Amino acid sequence: MAAARGRPSLTEQRRLQTRLEIAEAAATLFADRGYDTTTVEDIASAAGISLRTFYRYCPAKEDTLIPLFASGVGQLVDVLAAHPADEPLSAAIEASFVTATAERRLEDTARARRLIRSLETVPALRMSWLAAGRETRERLTPALASRTGASADSLEVQLLTTAVLDAYTVTMEHWARQDDPEDLIDLMRRALKFLRLDELQPKPD
Repeated sequence: MAAARGRPSLTEQRRLQTRLEIAEAAATLFADRGYDTTTVEDIASAAGISLRTFYRYCPAKEDTLIPLFASGVGQLVDVLAAHPADEPLSAAIEASFVTATAERRLEDTARARRLIRSLETVPALRMSWLAAGRETRERLTPALASRTGASADSLEVQLLTTAVLDAYTVTMEHWARQDDPEDLIDLMRRALKFLRLDELQPKPD
């Protein structure tokens, strides 16, 4: 029987969790050792799985981080659903940075910044980062449309989705490049204020 209300089945949940565990293991190794010196065998060992299982869930080393990217947007989607629609969008976005999962991943600031820098400097990871953009867009667009009451196909919602994703990406990359990094939440507030994101929310059709 299909999962109720579109939720993934237990089998699919286990699959998603395994992919995320592989992604987190790879992220740690890439940040600590570097992408080029990390092997698929290293990632499989760190994730506690066999090499055969690794390839069942992930076709190549450069694809390992995609579930991590999707998970970040998934958190934002969940936060948007939990916050009142009449609350400023910037408040919901800020709240997504202080979830337990987000705080855990950013707890080791130096490691998180090294990983983000590698997304800019390692071509294979950069391509995966860009490829993940379509998947994240497809998840975020309906959430923003539901919040605003406008159609997901409308130009306004499409532009709003782009603005939100770009705010995330540019702010994270700027934070990672700084020699003496500012607080990430403060940077995100600056980005959202500069973009006047709350003023961009489209009106219902």
